Amino acid sequence: MEFGHLLVDTHAYIPAANAMADLKEEAAMRQMSNNVHSIAEIVAHMAFWQAWFLKRCRGEAEPIVASAALGWPRVANEEWDSVRRKFLDEAREAAALGSAEGAQEKVLQPAIEFAPLAQYTVRDALVHIATHNAHHLGQVITLRQIMGMWPPQAGSWTW
Repeated sequence: MEFGHLLVDTHAYIPAANAMADLKEEAAMRQMSNNVHSIAEIVAHMAFWQAWFLKRCRGEAEPIVASAALGWPRVANEEWDSVRRKFLDEAREAAALGSAEGAQEKVLQPAIEFAPLAQYTVRDALVHIATHNAHHLGQVITLRQIMGMWPPQAGSWTW
């Protein structure tokens, strides 16, 4: 399986870099309502879980967070660019990990302490990252559409 097509240069949905293109700090930090995360918060959430799964793929015994709320880190205004870059850099790292000889079939050790994920292989973890990111990138695009900031200057698919 080619993970670059799932994590970086996607074809089934807009690539993350394109979904965040031309997005300035003010717009990324904008709160649409009390019940909706900002784009920056969504990207920080994706970055949080992507980094966590990458650690587990590397064999680091990073425990799973105790509650879902802990997977939604706060983002200060000046952090938007670094959060976005971290997310995109680690997506490329995840794609490269999936391309490493024999890496995909390796069972995560130590096993993830959450029963539904306990038997995950590197491939499973990378697919999990990709589907999680796809879900939240849809939210990013929807928020940009609501703000009248879609499509980005580079354009997007129209079908």
